[in-house]
Amino acid sequence: MTSRCVTSSVVGSYPIAVSTSELMGQYFTGEEVSWYPYIADAVGDMIEAGIEVVSDGQTRDPFIQLFTRRLGGCRVRARTEIVGPIEFRGGITVADAQVVRRMVLPSTQILGVLTGPFTLMKSCVDLFYHDERACCLAFAEALRQEAAALSWFVDEVSIDEPWFANELPEYAEEAVGVITQGLKCPTRLHVCGDISRIVDRLVGMPVDLLSHEFKASPKLFAAFSEHPATKGMCIGAVRSDDARVESVEEIVTHLRIAEEVFGERVVQVAPDCGQRMLPREIAFQKLQHLQQAKEVVYGG
Repeated sequence: MTSRCVTSSVVGSYPIAVSTSELMGQYFTGEEVSWYPYIADAVGDMIEAGIEVVSDGQTRDPFIQLFTRRLGGCRVRARTEIVGPIEFRGGITVADAQVVRRMVLPSTQILGVLTGPFTLMKSCVDLFYHDERACCLAFAEALRQEAAALSWFVDEVSIDEPWFANELPEYAEEAVGVITQGLKCPTRLHVCGDISRIVDRLVGMPVDLLSHEFKASPKLFAAFSEHPATKGMCIGAVRSDDARVESVEEIVTHLRIAEEVFGERVVQVAPDCGQRMLPREIAFQKLQHLQQAKEVVYGG
């Protein structure tokens, strides 16, 4: 067993079934719509599984609309349309982070998750900027303000940029840097998918940790061996796209490979990606086994 402080974490989403009829009933009766029970269910599962860095489960909205619904200049229809200057109008996920903070022990760390500016831009119909870089950087500036507000209540901010696996623009580092520069807590960049062709760029991103799908794409170990990272690494160690529950022994073997490649740069272990698409009982078992494997390799 390696004696080093490595924490178990999540990527973001967790599969909690939301009762839309209940929420609509609250809305039409004038009650304050409460997401607390859903956040409590997600966090409760993570804590029971032993996870040490928890999120709010991203239960409130899909990960694009979660942000665009609250930003100025965005109109949410079948897809979000950008109809004016993108503006920060106040905390988006801050209230949920505060709920989580009240639920957990001081020793439990909280992860704040932002959908990245490039992924937001690529997921919207731009009727205003007509310029991808300008639109992306406008999202980045709004997210910078959200990250600053969020950093008072979380221990780490993760930027989720799945679109980077498909296309990595020349201004990617600039956009990420707008969000992370001067932030008062550690930062993480999560890019899922096969990112082997862009590892040379990712290792230079202005964040503290990199998080990737090492379980679904084990060839990433070789890619990172060719382009050594000096940053901390969050190792994806259970798949988020497969309902098979990996055994503790299988995860232990995977983590030992990560240890050979990255050594002391391994600081977190997590699922490959958000677990939203898995059945809840499967997601929970994967987290349990992940934590148990982490304890075998790194201790409790």
